Amino acid sequence: MKAILLPFAAAAMLLHAPAMAEETRCIGTLGPVYLDNIFVPDGASCVLDRTRAKGNVVVGTGAKLSARSVMVNGSVQAEGASSVRISGTSTVGGSVQIVQGGSATIYDTRINGDLQFDENVALIDARRNVIGGNLQAVKNYGGVTLIRNRMKGNLQCKENIPAPTGSGNVATSKEDQCRRL
Repeated sequence: MKAILLPFAAAAMLLHAPAMAEETRCIGTLGPVYLDNIFVPDGASCVLDRTRAKGNVVVGTGAKLSARSVMVNGSVQAEGASSVRISGTSTVGGSVQIVQGGSATIYDTRINGDLQFDENVALIDARRNVIGGNLQAVKNYGGVTLIRNRMKGNLQCKENIPAPTGSGNVATSKEDQCRRL
């Protein structure tokens, strides 16, 4: 068997390859602190206070997230979460997706991607957010309130029971249940 010799530069690159991003489990309060990815385990409660995340924040089934004045370079993803609250002049570099969960409150947050609420069963409340993409609310059953959100994309609402309420939203187009908001 022959040994394979690598040029010095190639060998050095292998020795100094970047480490995989780490995931921090949040149970209780984190912050202020700078982390890679954050995961809220199923059923846990997490408070992020002035926390910075290089990657994503993922919220588990039945979990609760309260994030104040956070900066997330990636996205916030919650599937089956009990509640999600993002407030206090927070920034999300990607999208915020809250799907098949309980309540959600998003206030005073800059979201570079989309804000999506799909098939949630408790109150959804979004106020004074700046959204780089679309705001979508589909098949939510606990009520949706949308007040003074500004989005570069579309405001799309359909099949929500009851129909969304609110005012002062600015979008490229307002569609279906949100056309008058």
